Amino acid sequence: MDWQKGRQSDNVVEDDGSGSGGGFGGGGGMRFGGFHLGIGGTIFVVIIALVFPQTRPLIMNLFLSGSGTPGMEQSAPAPGQRHAADASDPQVKFVSAILASTEDVWGPYFQSLDKQYERPQLVLFHGQTSSGCGAAQESMGPFYCPADHLVYLDLNFFKEMDTRFHASGDFARAYVIAHEVGHHVQNLLGIMQQVGRPTDGATGTSVRLELQADCFAGVWGNKSQAQLDWLHAGDVDSALNAATQVGDDTLQKESRGYAVPDSFTHGTSAQRSRWFKAGFASGDIRRCDTFNATAL
Repeated sequence: MDWQKGRQSDNVVEDDGSGSGGGFGGGGGMRFGGFHLGIGGTIFVVIIALVFPQTRPLIMNLFLSGSGTPGMEQSAPAPGQRHAADASDPQVKFVSAILASTEDVWGPYFQSLDKQYERPQLVLFHGQTSSGCGAAQESMGPFYCPADHLVYLDLNFFKEMDTRFHASGDFARAYVIAHEVGHHVQNLLGIMQQVGRPTDGATGTSVRLELQADCFAGVWGNKSQAQLDWLHAGDVDSALNAATQVGDDTLQKESRGYAVPDSFTHGTSAQRSRWFKAGFASGDIRRCDTFNATAL
């Protein structure tokens, strides 16, 4: 992928981690030991936005059981200082190029609807951060927060893609960013608001939201290729492999030896790759209506 052919977005910022939120206490990893979940029910938006489902049941349980003492207001951690990311860092340049391309794809689409596309900032963080949806840490993976309209990414996740998920390649990484921006598009179009609180399960609204974001990522891939002609042979396969590696069934079989469809939140490997391909092949957002699809 010749990502250097694209322009750089000025919407990539970095969180210096100086926020006073903390509270990640004992645990680390994916146990989420003791951190503060934010105000009231806003944590559910994290459930919508997380890319990788291994943390989702835990977060859903936290939401269902309450994030503190009943009747007590929960306060979100204070964010760290945010500043323009280091433009000399090759990884920052890559992220900036992909984000700029999403701006150049979705901007004209919203213009065709007589709407203004709100370009989201992408916040790079290290280890932990705070968002309008509450506290977050690296193990949660990249995510979009509808409450503050920001995409969050710890660059160490790209290393994890190579080693843990066996999903290497620039376009695979670009797919991750485009998926999160896809959630932003859903938010701006009012799709998230129409869905309301997401439900789990093989055909639940959470799965349908995530598969649509995969399809939106495919639409971006199609349009960005038409604009920049920057893909090589094998790039699309690398993105499809990434989608396959993070399917609910694949991750659950790796972690527990079997899959539990009733707990699915993102869709199977076959579904995730199929919806990405649908968007990429058509370049048409109308082909991404997962909510009226009888077969996912």
